[in-house]
Amino acid sequence: MPETTAPLAFGLIALGLVLTPGPNMIYLISRSISQGRAAGLVSLAGVGLAFLLYMLSAALGITALLFTVPLAYEALRMAGVAYLLYLAWQAVRPGGRSPFQWRQLDRDSPRKLFAMGFLTNLLNPKVAVLYLSLLPQFIQPGHGSVLLQSITLGGTQMAISLAVNALIVVTAGSLARFTTGRPLWLAAQRWMMGTVLAGLALHMCTQSRR
Repeated sequence: MPETTAPLAFGLIALGLVLTPGPNMIYLISRSISQGRAAGLVSLAGVGLAFLLYMLSAALGITALLFTVPLAYEALRMAGVAYLLYLAWQAVRPGGRSPFQWRQLDRDSPRKLFAMGFLTNLLNPKVAVLYLSLLPQFIQPGHGSVLLQSITLGGTQMAISLAVNALIVVTAGSLARFTTGRPLWLAAQRWMMGTVLAGLALHMCTQSRR
């Protein structure tokens, strides 16, 4: 088992990442507002399954293949950059909406909600980088099974991410009601969200391959 400090340090990093606006947060908020908390939680279950897949793959060394095949990793990374830029433009474009702004979306079935949550997280390169670049730095070969340490650290990240996102799901409706009739707050939130997403895309585009 890893020392207590390793899961704690990795958990703090995971907390910082989950609090950074991204595709998962935007999707969960939009679904929770338009279709209710139950839909948001079903979507979150799909997000959780993708986290589980990444964690097990990283622990078993399978996703390391992405880093041995440069074209595969670059394709995934640039797809993520394009997606983040698209989300940033959707946030700041004329007529764009804040993710906390009430809107009417087509009601999706639980199966589709789960699948979209899964795909949104699975196609997020930041998650792959988290497990392949950061997690190995907290593995201590002299402190027991590397596989068990990987699962412990990955489980810590999953617990934090799912807890924070669940809180976002259950409070999204209240935040949407708060912002109703406050256009200046919505505009400021949109531009802040767009700036953060564009910054993440720029960082992801310029970061060197580990």
